[in-house]
Amino acid sequence: MNESLEHKRHTLAHLLAAAVLEKYPHAKLTLGPAIDNGFYYDIDFSGGEAPGDADLKDLQKSMKKLLNKWTEFSHEEVSATVARERFAGNQFKLELIAEIEAKGEPITLYSCGGFTDLCRGGHCEHPKDELDTDAFKLDKVAGAYWRGDEKNPMLTRIYGLAFETREELEAYEKQVEEAKARDHRKLGKELDLFTFSELVGPGLPLFTPNGTLMRDLIVEKIMKIQAKYGYVKVTIPHITKSDLYKTSGHWEKFKDELFHVKGQSDAEFVMKPMNCPHHTQIYDARPRSYKELPLRFAETTMVYRDEQAGELIGLGRVRSITQDDGHVFCTVDQIDQEVENIVNVIKQFYTSLGMFEEGKFWVSLSVSDPNEPEEYLGGREVWEKAESMLENVAQRLNLPYKRIEGEAAFYGPKLDFMFKDAIGRERQLATAQLDFNMPARFGLEYTDNEGKKQTPVMIHRAIAGSLERFMAIMIEHFAGNFPLWLSPTQLAVIPVADAHAPYATEMAEALREAGFRVNLDTSNDGMGKKIRNAKQMRLPYFIVIGDKEVESQTVTLESRDTATSELMNVDTLIAKLISEVNV
Repeated sequence: MNESLEHKRHTLAHLLAAAVLEKYPHAKLTLGPAIDNGFYYDIDFSGGEAPGDADLKDLQKSMKKLLNKWTEFSHEEVSATVARERFAGNQFKLELIAEIEAKGEPITLYSCGGFTDLCRGGHCEHPKDELDTDAFKLDKVAGAYWRGDEKNPMLTRIYGLAFETREELEAYEKQVEEAKARDHRKLGKELDLFTFSELVGPGLPLFTPNGTLMRDLIVEKIMKIQAKYGYVKVTIPHITKSDLYKTSGHWEKFKDELFHVKGQSDAEFVMKPMNCPHHTQIYDARPRSYKELPLRFAETTMVYRDEQAGELIGLGRVRSITQDDGHVFCTVDQIDQEVENIVNVIKQFYTSLGMFEEGKFWVSLSVSDPNEPEEYLGGREVWEKAESMLENVAQRLNLPYKRIEGEAAFYGPKLDFMFKDAIGRERQLATAQLDFNMPARFGLEYTDNEGKKQTPVMIHRAIAGSLERFMAIMIEHFAGNFPLWLSPTQLAVIPVADAHAPYATEMAEALREAGFRVNLDTSNDGMGKKIRNAKQMRLPYFIVIGDKEVESQTVTLESRDTATSELMNVDTLIAKLISEVNV
């Protein structure tokens, strides 16, 4: 978001807090940031009454009334002692003050309209003049743990929507309504793709035959595209000693997010949360020569992360994550070509989904934050080299990229492909990540053409990323109306009456022999219900077989997407479908 809008949203968070305190003086404020669609404030109401969704209209009216007095923001820098006095009795603010003091950073209080809050700044200078009262709206009330930790107290989070204009707010609300209709959890059930079980546990999806077929189609498509670039499959176990992640550097950052495994051994084991360290060990299994490089390993496998229960959302956020993972081990001179190869795979895959088009995607050149070097592995010189190399590739390939600081992985910079879905939401999907650090940490080597030992570069790549999340996005993007290649069932063959069943069976078999996934509906249901069933399952096509088709040895093809009918022979039909699948 731009700075002006971020400041408006942040200001509205303060305005919300002021309105809350006016009506609920027992409330204890915690944090209230700007977010992508507006703002929120987390508040502790444990001392008395708390607002619900029904109270939001009154709070919103109070915000608009208070805004008349919010003419100008002022701020002052205070000592920790003064800050503690100001927020005595609020353990949340006292915790924040202690953290700021420990970092040696200035403690600032911002005030407007008689309301004062602990804050780093970033507001409208003159809220009354700058905020459009028709461009924001309180949205909902939810629960949230303090600092996102379920061991901490549960707070009340009040969300608000905020945009530059009323028109933008209304457009967003329309998008939200459309998103509800496309919700992958609803459509996934209707299309019989996946389910969850209380006995299995939250965040652990179970895929039906249809859903499993869809997953396999995605993986097969990616493998087919990348096979011509030399990727080969590898397989690794699902558990590992913690030593692997201590060496890679993941342990320090992610140890609290792992599932720990207790066995008979004294060694500490965990369910693997990522695959790259395992792949380094396949590389390191024997001496390597420069003549073998690049080595391109690919694998579709599950990883496991102990996500908080409150953050699990259908397939969008799960605990068992299937990654279409790949790692390239290469020389520095090979980086440019290998990244280009990855971009080509991404381009071909997302073109088959109609998403790799101008205006529908952009690329984030995700680099480190130079102000926080402690967040990243390796020295600054290595980072600058890696970031420069990725930027050169992005420029040479004319990718629509933006350089975004602070979004790099802790081990290296990356190109993150950001796609817009059918209703305008931005989704980060494919990625290519350059890593000079992990090979060095594992002591990986190859012998160069002069007989000297060198350290390879590692490129991490994902095309779909998490298959679960990717499926959630695709279900919502297409509203269940998948392209022909991705549809678990591609066609239904529907005979009008029993007399037409033999010819319908012949047509279904011909299509199956040509490689298509066909449902032959010879049930006792009426013709109307059979057609409704095909439409409800959002099949790309269905074929009606009646007297005319039997006599002329043709089929009538009904299209989901164009709502048109075509009479053709089976050879013409197969040729048409093959050309569509191969797009």
